[in-house]
Amino acid sequence: MHEAVIRCSICTGEQVAGFKNRQDGSFVGVMVIKSDDDLEYFKELYGVEKVRKIY
Repeated sequence: MHEAVIRCSICTGEQVAGFKNRQDGSFVGVMVIKSDDDLEYFKELYGVEKVRKIY
């Protein structure tokens, strides 16, 4: 099963929305998040309500 997450870079601040595999921890990036509008689009596109940040 996959969980919707935003992977945040501590160094650059870049944020990438995607899905993390709960079994093996692998991450598949879907889109770069540059604004709140981008995040809302991601949530709407994939039918996600909650997205947590990982570092």
